[in-house]
Amino acid sequence: MPNPPRLRAAALTVTALLLCTPLSGCDDSGTEEDEDLTAQKLDWKDCPAPSQSQGDGGAPSPLPNGDEWQCATLKAPLDWDKPDGETIGIALIRAGASGDGNERIGSLVFNFGGPGGSGVTTLPAFAEDYETLRTRYDLVSFDPRGVGRSAPVKCQDDDALDTYFQQDMTPDDKAEQENFLDNTKEFNSACAKNSGRTLPHVRTTDAARDIDLMRQILGDDELHYFGISYGTELGGVYAHLFPEKVGRAVFDAVVDPTQTPEQGSLGQAEGFQLALDNYARDCVAKEEDCPVGDSAEDVKDRIAQLLKSLDSKPIPGIFPRELTQTAATGGIAQALYSQAFWDYLTEGLEQAYDGDGSALMLLSDSMNGRNENGEYSNTTAANTAINCADAAPRYTVSDVRARLPRFRAASPLFGDYLAWGMIGCTDWAVPGAAEHPDVAAPGAAPILVIGNTGDPATPYEGARKMAAALGEDVGVELTYKGQGHGAYDSGNTCVRDAVNGYLLNGKVPAAGTVCS
Repeated sequence: MPNPPRLRAAALTVTALLLCTPLSGCDDSGTEEDEDLTAQKLDWKDCPAPSQSQGDGGAPSPLPNGDEWQCATLKAPLDWDKPDGETIGIALIRAGASGDGNERIGSLVFNFGGPGGSGVTTLPAFAEDYETLRTRYDLVSFDPRGVGRSAPVKCQDDDALDTYFQQDMTPDDKAEQENFLDNTKEFNSACAKNSGRTLPHVRTTDAARDIDLMRQILGDDELHYFGISYGTELGGVYAHLFPEKVGRAVFDAVVDPTQTPEQGSLGQAEGFQLALDNYARDCVAKEEDCPVGDSAEDVKDRIAQLLKSLDSKPIPGIFPRELTQTAATGGIAQALYSQAFWDYLTEGLEQAYDGDGSALMLLSDSMNGRNENGEYSNTTAANTAINCADAAPRYTVSDVRARLPRFRAASPLFGDYLAWGMIGCTDWAVPGAAEHPDVAAPGAAPILVIGNTGDPATPYEGARKMAAALGEDVGVELTYKGQGHGAYDSGNTCVRDAVNGYLLNGKVPAAGTVCS
């Protein structure tokens, strides 16, 4: 989704940051030369520590068997309409297959979402979850163009971003509205000033063409792919452009490809409200007393009262910043991405009720890609740039005000936040490509599409819509009755067996399979 107030930003990446897992990086240098890019050879080396754009941290820890991660840079055209022109570097990371070489299938390429998430930093953070898949695949991920070390989009500096995220992103009066619009225009102008050369070339269709070049350079006849969150949209666009090159593919936490940005935002309002309802019920159902409410409704009422109070009177956060209504909303949303974070949400709410906003601010910082040193990754900049290049609609204040009642009905807590987020692409320097992506892929191999009934960020209905849009005999839907953003990383045995069975052995689950 197109702007920092929106809740689609790199859920898995910020989760990895919260867990403080060692990460990695690659070189992002680009050149301008006339050459056959399909003939290039990748120079794999030990991975350096990640750049600030990737989120900082240390170089990745060795794999469970002691192998080291390797990084390289793929040369790709800046402009795919001019394939012989200027090039950019696409940062890659891989873990070689651990099993018998005779059993190796090829490379399995991951995209973890966002848009704006660094695959180079995220894959090592979650590598343990994919050790079974590594027995027959080289695990490969990358920073998509505009992200991390791949020609990163740059907008505002760290101090300006601190100010930007402190603003009121749910304006209640004319003065707040004008301030919000001015800040949005200033952010977008900074992106154009600092990254104008890159902005026209960060569409999802560009990234899909990068992946096909990657497939060729990696030596695979077909693309074997694992897409999560926005990675499912990227995978669907790839399947549309290159249906005959689709190998074994899995889409998890599926984006609805049929929706406009407005419909997507409204769906997220409903999804995060559902997750909040589930959190509240879970808290009061535990044997010990729920410390943030006596009933599910009381939990939600107290949260609403907290946010209303913060709108006029912020509380101390992480010095010298205060916890504002917007920061608290973002922190709550971040915690709802995973059921594993619900205890952090309870702790953060307890502290906030006592006048200490530091825990919710830490969650909010993670959502926005800010580390403890006050440095931001380029997640926000890349998320905005990619979404605004992809999505054609440009919404006005009148559009938002007309739609606010519907958004508030969908979610009293998140409705305003997500409705005003639609302003993010107003005055953007590059026109958007389409109302929604085209993922029709007739003739492609089966793609396993997994929907999670409790997913807040990519609501369950999106999986059915994606499976249908991919086409008959292509999209194969599987349902996971669970909580959080995504299914495979939940550890559910039924989901893992289905995915592993397909990716490792080519066994396609029956359409309509349900895991709980």
